[in-house]
Amino acid sequence: MSVQAKTNQSLKTAIHKVITKIEQGECKKESTLPEREAFPMSISSQPTSPKSSALIQEIPPLENGDQLTRPEFERRYEAMPHLKKAELIAGVVYMPSPVRHKGHGLEHSALSTWIGVYTASTRGIEASDNATVRLDLDNEPQPDMLLRLTTNGQSRVAADGFIEGPPELVAEVASSSVAYDLHQKLDVYRRHGVREYIVWRTVDNAIDWFVLRDGRYERLPPGEAEIYKSETFPGLWLDAMAMLRGDLAAVLKTLGEGIASREHAEFVQQITQAT
Repeated sequence: MSVQAKTNQSLKTAIHKVITKIEQGECKKESTLPEREAFPMSISSQPTSPKSSALIQEIPPLENGDQLTRPEFERRYEAMPHLKKAELIAGVVYMPSPVRHKGHGLEHSALSTWIGVYTASTRGIEASDNATVRLDLDNEPQPDMLLRLTTNGQSRVAADGFIEGPPELVAEVASSSVAYDLHQKLDVYRRHGVREYIVWRTVDNAIDWFVLRDGRYERLPPGEAEIYKSETFPGLWLDAMAMLRGDLAAVLKTLGEGIASREHAEFVQQITQAT
């Protein structure tokens, strides 16, 4: 028998033996699957990296005209620390355009000075500048200025520092009568019981002072020499003509007379007795 024939016969014999052993269950597979513990899953159930989580949970930016709930509005607002002012009025986001010095900033400063002097002379009240006010789940305005009673008042300061509930007086600087301050916001303040609402219309060169009576806003008629006198905060007097022409000294002179009045003294005494 040739060498080649012997080799083929040996190969056939070996294959026959292997087949026989497999049929008898004596031969195990040489390559078995590894135990599960030996190869942990490559996709972990643990949280992804902080960077990946940030991408997955990225908070959308506030956009003018967005329709949001108050919690979602606050979530987006807090994620935009560079944003100085945004308001939620009737569920709609309002984001004012950049503020000019003349036409807003200058007038805002005058109102702030006027209210600040009154606050410094009257205990039991607080003023706030551009503070967010939580009114309900659809309304979170950020008025230019506000005055609130700290004793027996309509609002409170929550644990996180936000004002909740309507302040007694709100003052806004608006461009004209078509601004939302005199429409959507006015209606929101009325419905929530803001007792007095002042709007300085810079383009129209006019000041409106509204008082809440029987659920409606009525214009407060000025007294002698065009002097407005607050009904909620006795002694808070405003020379509107002096304010409009930029004569802050005259404005503070009239305010000083209000602070020195008998009604202001009685108001402070009432607050003192209530605390």
